[in-house]
Amino acid sequence: MAHNSNVTSNEGYGVAVSIVLISFISAVILMTILGNLLVMVAVCRDRQLRKIKTNYFIVSLAFADLLVSVLVMPFGAIELVQEKWIYGEMFCLVRTSLDVLLTTASILHLCCISLDRYYAICCQPLVYRNKMTPLRITLMLSGCWIIPTFISFLPIMQGWNSIGILDLIETRKYNKSSNSTNCIFMVNKPYAITCSVVAFYIPFLLMVLAYYRIYITAREHARQIGVLQRAGAPVDHRHQHPDQHSTHRMKTETKAAKTLCIIMGCFCLCWAPFFITNVVDPFINYSVPVELWTAFLWLGYINSGLNPFLYAFLNKSFRRAFLIILCCGDEKYRRPSILGQTVPCSNTTINGSTHVLRYTVLYNGHQQEHDTLPIHIDPESQESCF
Repeated sequence: MAHNSNVTSNEGYGVAVSIVLISFISAVILMTILGNLLVMVAVCRDRQLRKIKTNYFIVSLAFADLLVSVLVMPFGAIELVQEKWIYGEMFCLVRTSLDVLLTTASILHLCCISLDRYYAICCQPLVYRNKMTPLRITLMLSGCWIIPTFISFLPIMQGWNSIGILDLIETRKYNKSSNSTNCIFMVNKPYAITCSVVAFYIPFLLMVLAYYRIYITAREHARQIGVLQRAGAPVDHRHQHPDQHSTHRMKTETKAAKTLCIIMGCFCLCWAPFFITNVVDPFINYSVPVELWTAFLWLGYINSGLNPFLYAFLNKSFRRAFLIILCCGDEKYRRPSILGQTVPCSNTTINGSTHVLRYTVLYNGHQQEHDTLPIHIDPESQESCF
């Protein structure tokens, strides 16, 4: 009786765990599909969003993340719940290649977005126009999709990742207890290092450098505004007291810094555990537990669901477009006419990074507007204020 009770208890525990796991995975997949679809539809329907160069990268990123949620996550979820692979060895290789291709493409898109922001915010307008030409944008987008094929389909279908560890792969692929097979993806040392460097470490380094320069530029800009305030007691168009304007400037700078920290923090939190483990595991005789691998892999998948929130939902122009779509074109959410706007925008937002661009100086009782601060943002890269 006691034995039967323990068996029933264990079975109930297993069912409860499976239900929680299925619910969580389903929520991640659904969030990723809906979020990225919304981003793509918003840009397709909103003419103003299509004018902004950065949004080409965001749409391509959304497409890559959408494919992750449709072509990669469901099969991983089925294998995770059923604890076996039922689709054959060839489709295992195809699914693994798609996994590496699409997740790497997603990461490379994030790197391109950071470089686009760097050129837009930290360089002269002419430099941005010269750097981010339609041809260069096309080449960068092509690179985001072509480069991953050299570390996914090519080596995996040729079996280069398994050279020297074939016996170990065959041993782990077959599950004796359940008389079933699993879709095992193990990599040798050369592939682990090459794949991780191309897919994570180089993009990560470029993102850190780009966002660091953006943050430094924002702080320098804020410092110059502070100098002008002390020299000429500037106020904004709503006749704020200097102290109030200073407070607003500090909040703006803080918001920009927080946004950059959130973007880099989420990226590192989601992908660093997997790629660190990916490099370390071959050097410790493949002793990392399967459960830990699975957890780190799904943490990386979650990044595809977070990207729409980090790169689009934080932007006011995108939020307005989303509301129009979700509210069936409600007129109150539509963009006001440019000719009808009389209140100028006091800051510019580039997909989440806010920088004060304009200031007014109260001099001898007259307001004079200036646009001469040395932070240059090309008009084509500008977004509306938060």
